[in-house]
Amino acid sequence: MITSFEGINLYTKDTTALAKFYTEVLGIPLAFEGYGDYDGAKIGFGRDQTGIIIWNENKWDKLTTGAVNLVFSCNNLDETYLELQARGLDCQPPVTMEYGGKEMNFRDPEGHSITLLEGGYV
Repeated sequence: MITSFEGINLYTKDTTALAKFYTEVLGIPLAFEGYGDYDGAKIGFGRDQTGIIIWNENKWDKLTTGAVNLVFSCNNLDETYLELQARGLDCQPPVTMEYGGKEMNFRDPEGHSITLLEGGYV
């Protein structure tokens, strides 16, 4: 029986660059170092929580295909936007959506879509 959701696997040819994007640019903690050179590294808010697991596609092949959209939430999207811009992220400012919440969309270095929400989908 399924007991929890572990995370999302992302495959890349440059594990270090992708891990640093999530940890240094987006500021998400490195929950687990992986098996050297960020192979199998888990990016998340705790080793026992759902996270993003980065794998070296040169070693393991690219075992995932198709579109991925990662969704994160924050308390103040306008402040987060300014912080991310200061860290070098090239993105458009947040917009207020039809449902009343604020969103900001951009892509990681591998082209995976990322949505930042103020609050969450509640």
